[in-house]
Amino acid sequence: MLLQSQISEVLDSQKELFLEQDYGLLRESLDEVPKSSSHAVVITGIRRCGKSTLLLQIFNQKSQSSADEILYLHFEDIRLAGFETSDLTRLDAEIKRRKPKVLFFDEIQFVSGWELFVSQLLKEKYSVYITGSNASLLSRELGTHLTGRHRSFELFTFSYSEFLEISELESGSDSLLTYLNSGGFPAYISETHASRAGQLNALADDILIRDIAVRHSLKDVSSLRQLAVYLMSNIGNTVSANKLAGSFGIKSGTTILDYFSYLNDSYLFEFLPQFSWSARAQAQNPKKIYTIDNGFIDEVSSSFTENSGHKLENAVYLHLRRQNKYGAELFYFKEKGECDFVVFDKGKAKQVVQSCFELNSLNLEREIAGVAEAASFFKLNEGIIVTFDQRDVIEKEGIRIEVVPAYDFFK
Repeated sequence: MLLQSQISEVLDSQKELFLEQDYGLLRESLDEVPKSSSHAVVITGIRRCGKSTLLLQIFNQKSQSSADEILYLHFEDIRLAGFETSDLTRLDAEIKRRKPKVLFFDEIQFVSGWELFVSQLLKEKYSVYITGSNASLLSRELGTHLTGRHRSFELFTFSYSEFLEISELESGSDSLLTYLNSGGFPAYISETHASRAGQLNALADDILIRDIAVRHSLKDVSSLRQLAVYLMSNIGNTVSANKLAGSFGIKSGTTILDYFSYLNDSYLFEFLPQFSWSARAQAQNPKKIYTIDNGFIDEVSSSFTENSGHKLENAVYLHLRRQNKYGAELFYFKEKGECDFVVFDKGKAKQVVQSCFELNSLNLEREIAGVAEAASFFKLNEGIIVTFDQRDVIEKEGIRIEVVPAYDFFK
C-alpha cells in the first residue's frame, strides 16, 4: 500500500519528465491512433518502440489544452513497487483533486482491477490512453469489463521510411542494408555504433525475465533463453513445438507451445501460420518464425553467417504487418512450391509476396514457381518478388510477377 502523498509525488515527477522528453520523430502512424473520448485507447507494442513518445505526440496534437489538463503515470516506476488494487482509490482522489481531462497510463495492466478503474473513469467522461507491452494481459481484461469501450492500436519500431528520416539518409541499397542490420528501435538507431553494443541483447533479456519468467513464475530461465536464441537464429524458418520437445531441457511440446505464446505476447517473436482452409491444420502445421525488429537478429542470434536473405524476409514480414494490422491476416503458402507471404483481407487473398535477396540462375525458377502457384491457387493474376536491389517483370502461366527492390516496396 502507498500513501497518497507518495502517489502525488510520483505523479508530479513523472509528469515533469514526460513533458520534458524529446518529441522525437513524428510517427507515420500518429494519425491512425483512434480518437475517442468515450472509449479507452489502448496502444500496445514491444518495449522501447516509442509508446511513451507517441503519447506525448498525441498530447501535442490534441492539445490546445495546457499541461495542467493531463495526468501521466507509468506503473513500472520503482517508487510504485508496492502499488495495490486499493491504491487505485488514492489515485482516483488525486485525479479528482488535479482535475485533468486526459489520462495517460503506461503499463497499468499489471495492477489487479485496473479495467474496472478505467471503466469508471470513462463513465466520468475522462479521455483515457493506455499503453502496454503485453498484448495478452491487456486483451484478456479488455474483453471482459471494457467490451465495446476500448479501441486498440499497435505501435511498431521505425519503418524504413521513418528510419530514413531520422537518419537523414537517401532511399537505396546502402541505407537499406543499414536498416536490415540495425532495425528500427528509436533510441538504438539514434546512438553511435560504439554505444549500441549489447543494448538489444539486454532488452531481449529484460523482456524474457520481466515480461515472461516473472509474470508466469518460470523457474527455468536458462531454458527460456536458449529457446529464444534458437528462434532468433532461425528467422524465416519453420518451427514445430513437438519437434523441439526434449531440447533446451524442455521435455514437453505443450510447454514449448506455452513458451511460444509468452514470446508472442511480449512481441519478441511472431509465428506465421501456413495457409489452410482448415483451422485445425493451421494450428497443427509448423509456423514460420519472425522477430519484431531486425536489430535483434545480430545481437541475440547464435548464427555466425550473414543471414542477409533472412533479414530481408523478416523486414518484408514487418512491412506487411504494419500495412495490414487492422483486420487482415498473413500466412505462408506451401503446396508443390512455397510462397513466403499471402495477405488476406476479410477472408479473401489480396496479395502474394515472395522475398528473395538476389534472384540468380540457381533460385530463379523456384522463386517464380512459388509465387505463380500461390497466385493461381488464390485466383490472383499478379504477384511480387521483393529483392535487395533488382527490378524486372516476369510472366508465367498468365501471372504477372513484378520484381522490386525492397527500398521501393517499403515506401
